[in-house]
Amino acid sequence: MIDTEQEHEAPAVDDETGRGTAARTFVITAAVLAVLLLGAAVGLLVKLPGSDSSAPVPAADSVDVGFAQDMSTHHLQGVQMANIARDQSSDLAVRQLAFDIASTQLEQVGRMKGWLSMWAQPEQSPTGEHMAWMSNDAAHAHGATTAATGSSPMPGMATADELAKLRGLSGTEFDVYFLQLMLRHHEGGSSMAAHAADHAAEPVLRNLADNMLKSQASESEYMKSLLTERNAQPL
Repeated sequence: MIDTEQEHEAPAVDDETGRGTAARTFVITAAVLAVLLLGAAVGLLVKLPGSDSSAPVPAADSVDVGFAQDMSTHHLQGVQMANIARDQSSDLAVRQLAFDIASTQLEQVGRMKGWLSMWAQPEQSPTGEHMAWMSNDAAHAHGATTAATGSSPMPGMATADELAKLRGLSGTEFDVYFLQLMLRHHEGGSSMAAHAADHAAEPVLRNLADNMLKSQASESEYMKSLLTERNAQPL
């Protein structure tokens, strides 16, 4: 409880440091919301002039819906890790990479959630399964999948313990562990993006998945070079 007799000793909330911190927090929050809303707006424009408005929307068990649901979840953890790096790293290269990843993936999440809303589908699978949409027809008929489902994490996802460890590090140790986790995260999601790029029904979703593959492959190579510069190896 605050001692009212000592209130005159409390730091002034309107000093330069306080105002700077508050302003920075407001700007970052506003930017995050703006990027997410922009992505959602783009997603809702999926039916462009010349497209077949009479075509059926993707079904709940389709590649399109499953990819949008699972990749949104996968991306949001990437954004979470990138935000940690933005706040804790003092390395300019790492901070810039983190900013780029967070900005790009937030916009893509907004786009995918916009499509799901337009298709009248939930943002997450109601069954709680991951990557069941990657099954081929024969495997699906027998109840099998080509990837882990149910409560199993998607490939590349960091555990709660790993995220806690990341938050507890600093300096070069932090930068190296962030790069290792994010590299594994990128590589883990590549199988989903590749499958969607080949099998999704919606051209815009296939194009998004293909762009993800290309951009994240480039970022992965860059992260490997940053790890090498820091005398570290991928996980």
